[in-house]
Amino acid sequence: MAFLTPRPMHDRRMPVALGALVVVAALPIFLIADWRIEGWALGAALWAAAQAFGLILNKAGIGSPTIRGSGIVAFGMFGRGIVLMMTLIVVASFDPNLALAAALVYAVAFSAELALGISMYFSGESKQ
Repeated sequence: MAFLTPRPMHDRRMPVALGALVVVAALPIFLIADWRIEGWALGAALWAAAQAFGLILNKAGIGSPTIRGSGIVAFGMFGRGIVLMMTLIVVASFDPNLALAAALVYAVAFSAELALGISMYFSGESKQ
């Protein structure tokens, strides 16, 4: 029943900082492995743009405890994934290796951020 217990939303700064650390740590890996730096740059730019868009959506939803506010955030988060995938599909149609490198940088940073966010959420006190 621990999964069904509502908890307050945790502060997003630490998971985002971990994602940023992963993006920065990927740069030396790209340099040492002699992979194209453009792939890292595209992945880092996509991750940063997704974070900026998420921050804007978060600000739109805060202070608006209505269904409209939550709908804006939910639609925006869904749209963020669509825009990300469309960007990578377009890049992959021209340069598959560049898109793969960018997708790997984004996916690892997002996964680290998500894992920390979930662990912080479930380690928090319940609302009850």
